[in-house]
Amino acid sequence: MNLNTPLWKEFTIGDYFDVYLSSGDLKIDDCEPGNIPLISSGSTNNGIVGYIDEKGDGKAQIFKANCITVDMFCNAFYQNEDFYAVSHGRVNILCPKFKCNLQIGLFICSIIKKEQFKYSYGRAVYSSEIARMIIKLPSTPDNEPDWNYMEQYIKSIKHKPLSTANQGRYSSLTLGVENWVEFCVGDLFEVKKGKRLTSDDQTDGDTPYIGAIDSNNGVANYIGQGAIHDGNTISLSYNGSVGEAFYQPKPFWATDDVNVLYFRKENGVAFNKYIALFICAVLRQEKYRYSYGRKWVLESMKSTIIKLPEKSGKPDWCYMENYMKSLPYGDRI
Repeated sequence: MNLNTPLWKEFTIGDYFDVYLSSGDLKIDDCEPGNIPLISSGSTNNGIVGYIDEKGDGKAQIFKANCITVDMFCNAFYQNEDFYAVSHGRVNILCPKFKCNLQIGLFICSIIKKEQFKYSYGRAVYSSEIARMIIKLPSTPDNEPDWNYMEQYIKSIKHKPLSTANQGRYSSLTLGVENWVEFCVGDLFEVKKGKRLTSDDQTDGDTPYIGAIDSNNGVANYIGQGAIHDGNTISLSYNGSVGEAFYQPKPFWATDDVNVLYFRKENGVAFNKYIALFICAVLRQEKYRYSYGRKWVLESMKSTIIKLPEKSGKPDWCYMENYMKSLPYGDRI
């Protein structure tokens, strides 16, 4: 199927969606862990910063599935489950006035994201502005959005599914977060700083240059300078995209907006990518604490308390490794 974008017509979002903003000031710390996604601003993980109990904080509104969320930076995601949204992240909820589904929702999200260039450098997108936003879409002969075309186009996109030997296996492995125990990051890892290297001083090469970004495993560039940090470590942004944690398998250079976590020998086990990926997922749950200009500075990072599976008073590293291996596609890591 061809998109034929020159033939698309302009439509106003508010004509096809009711736009709401989450009310109240729901904070993840005020809620019990659960299965309901909590949506905040962000460009990854479908906007999800955690999962909370269905009761929420007892005040915030729960939104029904089959909506689109758009944050202040114009990051748009289709939500296929009931969810909560934070208000301090200015998450706008677009509830369709028509019969929407996953494919149409994904198509609309991709179009809305094309407007992101208008909202950089401190300019935020507000609910009233989203309602007035004009986007181009495929249209029917009677000049209405061609929802069927959008649905069929998304369905037609060809891809080769990844296979996994883990599907349906290890079903007995559960997270059991209610039994996790608190540990201090500084007790488990030595935290070291990155070092500034301006773009003008960078040369072309093969050394991964880790920046404070939220994609591409943190790799912003490849440089000719030698690595300043070892591989088999975790990079953790304290500025920029604060709280983005990535496992770095090879030696690298980290910018000064990134700290690097070295696994302590006192932990008594060999650090590996499976344990690292588990820890990265846990660390990212802390990122909501450091939004809107608050930096996760070195001393604060060292003293951060995280919860982990425990055995005999110590982190259960073996369980973390086996849990990651047991996940669907865990055998593809």
